[in-house]
Amino acid sequence: MRLDKYLKVSRIIKRRPVAKEVADKGRIKVNGILAKSSTDLKVDDLVEVRFGNKLLTVKVLEMKDSTKKEDAAKMYEIVSETRIEEDA
Repeated sequence: MRLDKYLKVSRIIKRRPVAKEVADKGRIKVNGILAKSSTDLKVDDLVEVRFGNKLLTVKVLEMKDSTKKEDAAKMYEIVSETRIEEDA
């Protein structure tokens, strides 16, 4: 499944165009490698998403096209969520 679609379906990012924009600006890594919105995800991949001053790392558990809220929560596991300190 494409990275941008996975982020939308899993509800990590609410809208697919936003997920595409975030990926294309170089703010997402898959298994430590900078990822584009078209990157193909697989089960057990580690996805790092940078939201402003927060870094969210999740592990992909399953792939589904379902958009039910309760199914979305089962699609990934949060590995870490850290705050990034900006240098002034």
